[in-house]
Amino acid sequence: MKAAVLVFPGSNCDRDLAVAIEEVGGTRPAMVWHGETSLPDDVDLVAVPGGFSYGDYLRSGAIAARSPVMRAVVAAAGRGVPVLGVCNGFQVLTEAGLLPGALMRNNGLNFVCRDVSLKVEATRSRFTSGYRPGETINVPVAHHDGNYFADTDTLDRLEGEGRVAFRYAAPVNGSARDIAGLLNDNGNVLGMMPHPERRIGTAHGGSDGRRLFEGLLASIGA
Repeated sequence: MKAAVLVFPGSNCDRDLAVAIEEVGGTRPAMVWHGETSLPDDVDLVAVPGGFSYGDYLRSGAIAARSPVMRAVVAAAGRGVPVLGVCNGFQVLTEAGLLPGALMRNNGLNFVCRDVSLKVEATRSRFTSGYRPGETINVPVAHHDGNYFADTDTLDRLEGEGRVAFRYAAPVNGSARDIAGLLNDNGNVLGMMPHPERRIGTAHGGSDGRRLFEGLLASIGA
């Protein structure tokens, strides 16, 4: 699997994502600085990591979404290349228009950092094919702006189209309909607040996140 992990000023989970991708796929991903204007040729996966890009100045992900490299990411997504955004990466994807809605401050105005239970809602995407429909998995969260918001019509459409990938099993941050992860209309872009890269083996306290990367690898055929 030929992957690229983006790096923004303030990223702090880029290495975590790179380690997870290399451990599952066997190949070290390219680390692509935000100021680049292109991605590696024939890239199989673009990963947008968590952290605090640009110090969350203005809005979380707002400045990063306008970095030069994001034009190449949007183009790659349009060609069907899988794009995974985790935590701040999810925020960047919404700000870049690759996913609908917005991530707002947690309803308790506190940073939430703990393990959470997620219900797997959609298993037909290449990101979630390694899970069973309705399965509950355990993945950590660490965010201050993870409260997903969209208007009612958008939420109804997302539900009707099966684009809710993961849902919090219990309220975590005030997210509308407890949405924790969301797919685009083609199913090749996934944004999620929980960190699957932090659950890839027993040393991490579990391997529920590993199956996301394994499913991606299997779908790519590498």
